[in-house]
Amino acid sequence: MKPASGASRRHLPTSPFKPPPPAPAPERFSVNDRVTHDRYGLGVVIAVEDEIAVFVDFGSRQERITTPFSKLYKL
Repeated sequence: MKPASGASRRHLPTSPFKPPPPAPAPERFSVNDRVTHDRYGLGVVIAVEDEIAVFVDFGSRQERITTPFSKLYKL
């Protein structure tokens, strides 16, 4: 028996089931946005790398956080 894969399956048009909801768009951050991170706490965005990563100043340290920003929230 094969283990279930993490990849989503495509929805067939003839399927009686509803298609899965579309994935939410990643949040966009800009310079000087105040943010909070589950691990590092409160910070301020100091730089943005296109849609790839953001640099955040958390006071005692600066961190580069890459997409998806699952633990980073805009205040």
